Amino acid sequence: MTLILTHIPLDQLKVSPLNMRHGRKVPDISDLLPSIRAGGLRQPLLVRKEGRHYGVVAGRRRLFALRRLAKESGETAPDIPCAVMEDGDDAAAIEASLIENVARLPAGEMQQYEAYLRLHAHGRSVDEIAGHFGVTELMVRRVLALASLIEPVRKLYAKNEITADTARALTLATPEQQAEWLVLFEDEDQRAPQGRQLRAWLTGGAATTTDKALFDLDSYQGQIVADLFGDHGVFASSDEFWRAQSEAIALRVEELQGAGWADVVVLDRGEYFTRWDMVEMPRETGGKVFVECRHDGTVTFFEGWLSQAEARKRERALRDDSAPEPAEIKPEMSGPMFEYLALHRHGAARASLLNQPAIALRLMVAHALAGSSLWQVRSFELRTRKEITEESVRTSKAEIRLSEAQDRTAKMLAETGHEHRSQYGPDPRELCEIFDALLKLDDQAVLSVLAFVMADTLEPGGPVVEALLSVLGVDIADWWRPDEAFFDLLRDKRAINQMVADIASPTTAKASLTDKAATQKEIIRNRIRGNGCNPSPRWVPGWMAVPPRRLVPEAESPIVEAWEIVADLFATPDVATPEPHQTPEPASP
Repeated sequence: MTLILTHIPLDQLKVSPLNMRHGRKVPDISDLLPSIRAGGLRQPLLVRKEGRHYGVVAGRRRLFALRRLAKESGETAPDIPCAVMEDGDDAAAIEASLIENVARLPAGEMQQYEAYLRLHAHGRSVDEIAGHFGVTELMVRRVLALASLIEPVRKLYAKNEITADTARALTLATPEQQAEWLVLFEDEDQRAPQGRQLRAWLTGGAATTTDKALFDLDSYQGQIVADLFGDHGVFASSDEFWRAQSEAIALRVEELQGAGWADVVVLDRGEYFTRWDMVEMPRETGGKVFVECRHDGTVTFFEGWLSQAEARKRERALRDDSAPEPAEIKPEMSGPMFEYLALHRHGAARASLLNQPAIALRLMVAHALAGSSLWQVRSFELRTRKEITEESVRTSKAEIRLSEAQDRTAKMLAETGHEHRSQYGPDPRELCEIFDALLKLDDQAVLSVLAFVMADTLEPGGPVVEALLSVLGVDIADWWRPDEAFFDLLRDKRAINQMVADIASPTTAKASLTDKAATQKEIIRNRIRGNGCNPSPRWVPGWMAVPPRRLVPEAESPIVEAWEIVADLFATPDVATPEPHQTPEPASP
């Protein structure tokens, strides 16, 4: 009579028709649950192959107890030790043989450990020990793993002061980690983690097993801990795992984009793909790919989906026009972010204009000929949708410079006997008073007033500001640096990740692809400040460069589009830039 000892998944086991209690009601298993919960299954189930499953010939109550424990834990049950009958074996004889064999097996796991260790010390191999006691080789290896426990921990386990789950989790720990845990365990004021919580404590978070990796384990530089009580190894560092996993996701995203998908959306780690709010949409008609990253390391790519709102919008567009439209790509910046950036760029252009009255004169003539929404004529008034934007602009270097220029202009006019009201038209008397005052000033003073007037009436957020920044050769970093208002308004993860690539490196951007936006923003802040690296105090994102750069290919970007309208005119000026009027240069922020 021959038995094959192996481990079989719990969901592949059912009660065999040959079992004498097959078909009866669910048995009472209350006496089995505590021992199996504490020490696991100590006696293999006797099973035979029955179609696609294995039928349990002996061990029906143990099977029901294992199912109950798996349901209680909510986790996938480990594979179950089983003795598989060969075709033609007499079940009764095998059962008797198994009971006789297993009767020699010590009852407790620590007693098993001592027995196995003695045999192992006398030259018996793992498979010989397994054959002697009628258990699988894996069960022997698991018990021998207790040798990695330090002596004080083994004593706690022998006295049943810690559970089997806790002892098994500690086999993953280094002696130093075990000693650290022991201090917590013996401290009356602290609570030492145990069981599943202990595994998370040892790995610095949720234990991530090697089957979750999208990358080649042979090339992984971090530490992997072997887990004899699970089917897979465990990554020792969650952070190192996610760096490698994010790089693998980034490569997969590039492949999908190259395959023609309209967009690949990487959800924040822990955010679920809400299938109920989506509709299936093929790649050819604008479907997207959504990437779901669970905290346990599981990554799932959902190909060919659109949100219901996007799908309805697309259907309306197709009804209005039979010609297929390209899939919508979300703008790379929100309305408030565009306003924030446009106003800061506007301030930099206006403040820089103060040094270039000759250019201001030409621009003023152009305004007089073509007009603008401000040339009625009235000065620009700062009005924003967000209080943080208004506070940021009002306290900016450019606004302070403009305020100083306004005071100087008022002082010059006052010296001629005119009381400047900072108000343009339509009062004819006021206009004539200003005209009279300007007649009393020399050319240099008039040009300074002219530069201020042009700066004060410059319309924000359009091609004119972009043309002016280009012609003046403005370095935005002289007037603006990323502040908390900027980071507060920065929301689009695609743009944030591109900023990480720009200020750090493409490798860093790939490694942080699945991190939350707040984490990636902190990377940018640290690079600016020089935390752990060389500082980059004058770094500005592509949106604030001169000329501006789009961060997300083909995405709507109002500032970049404003520049594109006039890029052919001002990218390479045909006329030499006039010498600047000598006023104090801005100091470094």
